[in-house]
Amino acid sequence: ENGDEDVTLKILYCGVCHSDLHNLTNEWGFTSYPVVPGHEIVGVATKVGKNVTKFKAGDQVGVGVMVGSCKTCECCQQDLENYCSQMIFTYNSHNPDGTKNYGGYSDMIVVDQRYVLRFPDNLPLDAGAPLLCAGITVYSPMKYYGMTEAGKHLGVAGLGGLGHVAVKIAKAFGLKVTVISSSPQKESEAINRLGADSFLASSDPAKMKSAIGSMDYIIDTVSAVHPLFPLLSLLKVNGKLVTLGLPNKPLELPVFPLVSGRKLVGGSDFGGMKETQEMLDFCAKHNIAADIELIRIDEINTAMERLARSDVRYRFVIDVADSLSQ
Repeated sequence: ENGDEDVTLKILYCGVCHSDLHNLTNEWGFTSYPVVPGHEIVGVATKVGKNVTKFKAGDQVGVGVMVGSCKTCECCQQDLENYCSQMIFTYNSHNPDGTKNYGGYSDMIVVDQRYVLRFPDNLPLDAGAPLLCAGITVYSPMKYYGMTEAGKHLGVAGLGGLGHVAVKIAKAFGLKVTVISSSPQKESEAINRLGADSFLASSDPAKMKSAIGSMDYIIDTVSAVHPLFPLLSLLKVNGKLVTLGLPNKPLELPVFPLVSGRKLVGGSDFGGMKETQEMLDFCAKHNIAADIELIRIDEINTAMERLARSDVRYRFVIDVADSLSQ
């Protein structure tokens, strides 16, 4: 039911995030079945509650990773709702009244207006949907850790759903971008399709050695267990390595390169509502959207199998409206 503060969305598109796969398989250990994934939701507002002032029926809107928080804590007061201890995820989560949340692999959703986003008119609805998770997850650490100074050198480790958007946003900030990947065959795509300045094959010891101490920052989007020492070696003195991937086992952190180079290892989650809106507007201004494969809902099992093999360039998006019209 649509409450006084709520916006009802007719869902048109929903991105398929790697987190959806983690949750479906209970890889992180806290899935509460049954689960309906989906937190890259784009649609049209069909109804608004009587206290809703930010939206009206007919508006293009989006919903990302969260649909609630306490609204009163220090994090919420600072527009960092995503770090609120009572933050409510869009799916695999519960509301304060105990009811369960289900995500965007659906035809509609009802969300408190605070957690609904205005979707810019000039962003494509389908390719723009992944920005609601992948986009903000790379934009937020770039802003917080100061990775926005034109001319600085950013390494992007991993060229998947997050990595390919990170390249585009970094180039819009004016950074020099090197893609770091264990798959040498991705070099042409990284440079010619996505606009990276260079490519570094992490599986080539000679090329890794030649790049030691060459980067100001690295965004690490790799979600599998992997060594951090080679990445830390690529950083200059005062360099920053920010990890965004969520491996299901701890990573080893070598201390010597941190101490000897005054380097920093940090992390970052998705962003708060204000910053997510800022990211959407930034992407609209710079014509940034995800590279997607559009699927119908009856193709989702095959898509999940391919996602597990990293066989997607670079984000599946469910065409919900088309799926319902079949």
